[in-house]
Amino acid sequence: MAEIHRSQYYRTTTLIWLMKMIVWEAASEQIRYMMLEETERGSFVGNVAKDLELDMDKLSNNGVHVISTGKTQYFALNMENGHLYTSKKIDRETVCGQILTCLLKFEILVQDKMKVYTIEVEIIDINDNTPRFQMEQLTFSIRETTAQGSRFLLADALDPDVGINSVQKYELSYNKYFSLYVQAGESGVKNAGMVLENSLDREEKTFHNLVLTAIDGGDPVRSGSVQIHVIVLDANDNAPVFTQPIYKVDVLENIPLGFLLTTVKATDLDEGVNSEISYTFRTKPEKISQIFQLNSQTGEISVQGNLDFEEQEFFEIDVQAQDPEGLSSLAKVLVTVMDANDNAPEITISSFFTSVPENSQSGTVIALLHVKDKDSGENGKVTCSIPPNLPFQLQKSVDNYYTLMTDGNLDREIVEHYNLTISATDGGTPLLSTTAYFPIKILDINDNAPIFKEIFYKSYLFENNPTGASLMMLEANDPDCGSNSTVTYSILDGNDPTVSVSLFVSINTETGVVYALRPFDYEEFQQINFQVKAQDGGSPPLSSNVSVTLFILDQNDNAPQILHPSTPTDGSTGVELAPRSSEADYLVTKVVAVDADSGQNGWLSYQLFKATEPGLFTIGLHTGEIRTARLLLDKDALKQSLLVLVKDNGQPPLSASVTVTVVLADSIPESLSDLSSISLPTNPQSDLTFYLVVAVAFVSCLFFTFLLVLLAIRLHRWRISQLCHSGSMNFTSVPVSQFVGIDGVRAFLRSYCQEVSLTTDSRKSRIFFPIGSCTNTLTHQQVSGEPGFNYLPEDLNTANEAHPFQEEEQSLAEFEMADLHIPSDVTRRELFFLLLGSLLHAVSGQIRYSVPEELPKGSFVGNIAKDLAMDLKQLSHGGVQLIAEGRKQYFDLDFRTGHLCIHERVDREAICGQLLTCMLKLEILVHEQVKVYIVEVEIEDINDNAPTFKVETVQLKIPENTATRSQFLLPDAQDPDLGKNSLQTYQLSPNGYFALDVQTAANGGKYVELILEKSLDREEAAFHDLILTATDGGNPLKSGTAHIRVVVEDVNDNAPVFSQSIYKVTAMENIPIDSLLVTVNATDMDEGINAEIMYTFRQASEKALNVFHLNSKTGEIRVKQNLDFEENTVYEMEIQALDGRGISGRANILVTVIDVNDNAPEIAVTSLTNAVSEDAPQGTAVALLRVTDRDSDDNGKVWCSSSEMLPFRLEKTFDNYYSLVTDSFLDREITSTYNVTVIATDKGNPPLSTTTIIPLKILDKNDNPPTFQEKSYMSAITENTPAGTSVFTLQANDPDWEENSKITYSIIPDQVKYSPFSSYLSINSETGAIYALRSFDHEEFQEIYFLVKAQDGGSPPLSSNVTVTLLILDQNDNSPQILYPSLPSDGSTGVELAPRSSEPGYLVTKVVAVDADSGQNAWLSYQLLKATEPGLFSIGLHTGEIRTARFLLDKDALKQSLVVLVKDNGQPPLSASVTVTVVLADSIPDVLTDLSSISVPADPQSDLTFFLVVAVAFVSCLFFAFLLVLLALRLRKWRTSQLCDSGSISFNGVPVSQFVGIDGVRAFLQSYCHEVSLTSGSRKSQVLFPIESCTNTLRAQQDSNKSEPFFPAEDSNMNQEGQAFGQVYQKLGQKEQEAK
Repeated sequence: MAEIHRSQYYRTTTLIWLMKMIVWEAASEQIRYMMLEETERGSFVGNVAKDLELDMDKLSNNGVHVISTGKTQYFALNMENGHLYTSKKIDRETVCGQILTCLLKFEILVQDKMKVYTIEVEIIDINDNTPRFQMEQLTFSIRETTAQGSRFLLADALDPDVGINSVQKYELSYNKYFSLYVQAGESGVKNAGMVLENSLDREEKTFHNLVLTAIDGGDPVRSGSVQIHVIVLDANDNAPVFTQPIYKVDVLENIPLGFLLTTVKATDLDEGVNSEISYTFRTKPEKISQIFQLNSQTGEISVQGNLDFEEQEFFEIDVQAQDPEGLSSLAKVLVTVMDANDNAPEITISSFFTSVPENSQSGTVIALLHVKDKDSGENGKVTCSIPPNLPFQLQKSVDNYYTLMTDGNLDREIVEHYNLTISATDGGTPLLSTTAYFPIKILDINDNAPIFKEIFYKSYLFENNPTGASLMMLEANDPDCGSNSTVTYSILDGNDPTVSVSLFVSINTETGVVYALRPFDYEEFQQINFQVKAQDGGSPPLSSNVSVTLFILDQNDNAPQILHPSTPTDGSTGVELAPRSSEADYLVTKVVAVDADSGQNGWLSYQLFKATEPGLFTIGLHTGEIRTARLLLDKDALKQSLLVLVKDNGQPPLSASVTVTVVLADSIPESLSDLSSISLPTNPQSDLTFYLVVAVAFVSCLFFTFLLVLLAIRLHRWRISQLCHSGSMNFTSVPVSQFVGIDGVRAFLRSYCQEVSLTTDSRKSRIFFPIGSCTNTLTHQQVSGEPGFNYLPEDLNTANEAHPFQEEEQSLAEFEMADLHIPSDVTRRELFFLLLGSLLHAVSGQIRYSVPEELPKGSFVGNIAKDLAMDLKQLSHGGVQLIAEGRKQYFDLDFRTGHLCIHERVDREAICGQLLTCMLKLEILVHEQVKVYIVEVEIEDINDNAPTFKVETVQLKIPENTATRSQFLLPDAQDPDLGKNSLQTYQLSPNGYFALDVQTAANGGKYVELILEKSLDREEAAFHDLILTATDGGNPLKSGTAHIRVVVEDVNDNAPVFSQSIYKVTAMENIPIDSLLVTVNATDMDEGINAEIMYTFRQASEKALNVFHLNSKTGEIRVKQNLDFEENTVYEMEIQALDGRGISGRANILVTVIDVNDNAPEIAVTSLTNAVSEDAPQGTAVALLRVTDRDSDDNGKVWCSSSEMLPFRLEKTFDNYYSLVTDSFLDREITSTYNVTVIATDKGNPPLSTTTIIPLKILDKNDNPPTFQEKSYMSAITENTPAGTSVFTLQANDPDWEENSKITYSIIPDQVKYSPFSSYLSINSETGAIYALRSFDHEEFQEIYFLVKAQDGGSPPLSSNVTVTLLILDQNDNSPQILYPSLPSDGSTGVELAPRSSEPGYLVTKVVAVDADSGQNAWLSYQLLKATEPGLFSIGLHTGEIRTARFLLDKDALKQSLVVLVKDNGQPPLSASVTVTVVLADSIPDVLTDLSSISVPADPQSDLTFFLVVAVAFVSCLFFAFLLVLLALRLRKWRTSQLCDSGSISFNGVPVSQFVGIDGVRAFLQSYCHEVSLTSGSRKSQVLFPIESCTNTLRAQQDSNKSEPFFPAEDSNMNQEGQAFGQVYQKLGQKEQEAK
């Protein structure tokens, strides 16, 4: 790579010095050649070698060079013969355009003479271009009325050639209408025009085709032509004519929108725009414009609004056809509307009740309706109906009146709302119907009491519940609504008067949620019975009750208590002896435990959780007896520790544990050597004896208490049975709500659902009475009465009295139809009965009156009282009512006089429009006569409207060349009146040009036309003002006027004329874009569109069109592109002014461009070396530059300079050539690249400059070795680091480039403790990262030294070394090792003696430990973790010395166990522990003396314990046997007993809801559902009597002989109720047998 850069550098240097020698001298001579354009490539131009006297040898050695000034190389020099020839074909028009003299310049550089010669070649024009027109065809539109001699400019032909080869003349093809004229401008350009010689006639010939030819003067002659198409425009001299004067159309009123009624058609004999006809409504009333639409182009009349036969039956429309010049004609369209069934019936509500009580009687009137249809005939006949199967009916009364009334009983609880649909259908085809919806609300009556979802509620709650806990939620529903359905809840106390339920539970009065007011204790009571009352908010309120039972469930909240062995007070464990000669199953000891809970929560199980010898001992699962499992062996340890776990059967289970120590020895001396760790036990027999005595007393007291409670219950029931034993049924204190009457029979129902749970052999028992689902009542309304009321009334099902009709808030329903107005003095009830009575008879009479329109309010119309023979008293008392159709009340009835008067001003035109007969209908309702009279009032027309024109001013535009007798339609006047009061005549004000023509249409209407009597002249009068007057025939006469202005339109007969023929302009070439150069102005004597002038370029070069912009309206010429003096110095253009009718004038524009200094110098780099070696000598050439400037004079003079403070300078060689050379030594490491800025500045004003940047790259030399960032490196790594771990990274830098800067790293080989260094560390040769190849150990060595070498990739390579120190850091990886006390090999602990006479601080022993780590990881601390007596001993934190902390006492245990923890200071810290046993004795004999008490002494209380155990067992068995016998008796009596048939039945205290009446017999039902669950095998047992679902319904097939209660009558907890059951069942059985 270095060799390539070096050779390139030498070649560049040689070329630069050679060029400096060539361009040393300036050019000294100039030669000019001439040649024709379009010469072929390679054509001879001149002999340069001969003309410049050049040596041919110099040419052959490339001593001469051709330098072109432009971008294109047109010429080349033959180095063999010295001839100059063309290198490509030259087109003079492309190179020089319209310049007369076309010169091409280039330079010839002669190296040996150090001269530059300028060569000029003149390009001679030849006739190689044909004249051509910019358009293929010219089109002129000329009116046939254009005057002779009118001139029309023609387009010029363009010829790129110059001189004689350009256009010389024009020729026009022969014709008799047009001639040609040609005129030359100041610049010599010839312009052609066309002159009209004879008048044009469109009827004779509509167009003319001519040919214009342009001819140049070259040899051969060339020519070009263009087609001229002259269109003769028509003059408007014919008015449009309709195909028929009257169009008649019959149409149904229900035709869809957009329907085509008819198409009017008019024709015009003219052509073009004069024959384009537009159709309009001549008179366009608002009604017609809303309904009909006229297409102005096609004449189609379509429907855009709805036609309504009922509003208007006939339409008369005037249609006008008009051409663009204002000539028009008129036609009439008569539209007759035919009736169709397009009006649906209308339902009017006269009166309507929106709310009806549910106890309303059948036939109650709800609404009064009136239906009508705007159509007539069958289309107007209406029938009304409502849906079937509804408790309503619709009755027709008279005419179209209907009454809506109830047709059955209403029940709001079944249907609360009715959306009643009333359909009204007419008799048209197709049928049309209207549906009205009447919302009817049924008002509620409080006839339903709240009903609970269940007849009995029960809930379970665990004891120890939190205060405020939600127990259950009761819900009662009331089918009523509003306040009648608002249910409030309350709690009634239970049957036990001593217990207030309100102290335990509360209920939310709104939601029915029951809450606990205190925590419950199962041992206190097991259930709570109470009643909940639900009461609605009606008046009077209704209510119902429900029974609720809350069961308290036991929880396992007591852990087992271990009675034996008991834990000694000194913290030591008891010791039991087991002779080594013991057989298998030898009873060693017994663990005794109790649990305060009951049931399965009190069942205890024993488990041997942990033992020194796992298979040596066993324990009874339920007895707790510890026995040997096998024969004892000599290898068995003397001391056996047994951990016994006692666990109950609760959920979750609770447990307790005890440690039993068993010594395997036949005598005390054998165990002295191994019993150092056994503390002195306490006497276990003393506690056992105490608990046995307590157990005997407790069981005896419990048995005795049970017998007393049972005896008390028997006595209490016997007393109740004696009090209630009578011959008749007594229902005292029984709520009457519990009785239900069925078919006149009263019955009493009751169901029992019980769950009994008994526990035996424990202090606590429980009885539950839960129920799942028991249906025991038929709920009905509760009859209130006094507390002593015992019987129901004779008829419990007596229906409630019907509520009186309640007046509800009434409102009239809103519908799409008109609202009915009810006078305020007529009440609803009177209106109902009045309308119902009056509508029972048909309409009996009809009266007609006639009154003129516009009468004032209160004017007399007719005497209704006289014409109908009514009594004025009847009128004064409101016996007559006036009902008017429509939304407005035009008439009023005076009840004092009986006169019909005007209530509101009547306008016939507003009500009936153009109808000849205008009738208003009224209805007179006479209450007493029960008749409805129809009154018709005819409104007569008066002349109250003057004729009016829709527009006050009408403007007509008429060209001044319009022919006489031409007709122009004028707008019609409108008069809403009819007959003679309508429009009759028209008159026109006097004038000398126009007359009036009034015509009468077929329907009698009049329309008027304006006729031109005399030719118009705009120059004489530009407009004419006329007055048109319309007069009616009324008395007095009324008239209206319209102003008519006739505007005389101008005819185009003048051409535009410019203010000057030539406009000369000079402009600087740097003029800004959009600058105004000149404004051309042309005037036209005509007016209007004929005087509107548009300016366009008539003839201009493409370049001029791109540079200049001509405003077509103002004539302003602006610059739209930058002017360039170097490209074009003069612009010549021709513009034309064209008026609206095609006549034009023209003028020439000459724009001269003035040069400014607008071209910055240009810098051309002739030769450039991009890279220079940093060891290049001073003065080395780098680049050769040439500067030029397109401007001239001072603007084109240029001088060059380069940027300072760089190791380069700029030297001028000759003319505009500069050389860039080095000016000092280069160093790539300081600066690798240079951007040399060369500035070329001209001498213009202001001066312009150009800057170019020459990038130079400095080539690198390997002159810098790698350098490390630090002189030496030190790093640390922790021991035990895994192999492959990155230790750290070294980095060296080399300021050289590419290969010279690429660094490789290596470790200089060495040895570490006789091992190769490569086995410990390695380095990445590219990144310098050092990796550990193995795990280091701080204990093996603590640091490593080595050298790292960094070497670059240069040639030759350079390198450097650095020293690296790697420190091995210690980790806490070694735990402390305890040296003393050491653990014996047999697993026991050493024993240390401490005299009991020791003082505080006495040194007992010392714990010695070491740690293999170093530093803080080896710092050890000692801590006394656990001790038998916590405050007796202390240990030194850092010494490990165990000393006494106080004086030793006699109560201190003989054996003291100390657990010592040794911990280092590492992170994380490691530790070790040791147990030190200290015996408190002065000597070994003292130890043996203290241990002698451990041997098993003779048991003096063994006999007492035996008798106590026997007593406990006897009393318990007796209690359990008593319970079993009692239970057996109960079961036996349940199977064998019959229902008792006593002579009297007493139902005191029995809920009345348990009675049901069936066929006149009173019956009492009770169902029992029991489930028995007994538990045995523990001290506490449980008897449960749960029930899931009990339905206490009498079965039809139930036999009284088969009905056996679960308990006998005399022993049942419901004894009296059982007796009642027996008597009821017997009676039912007898009645069934009699029925069979």
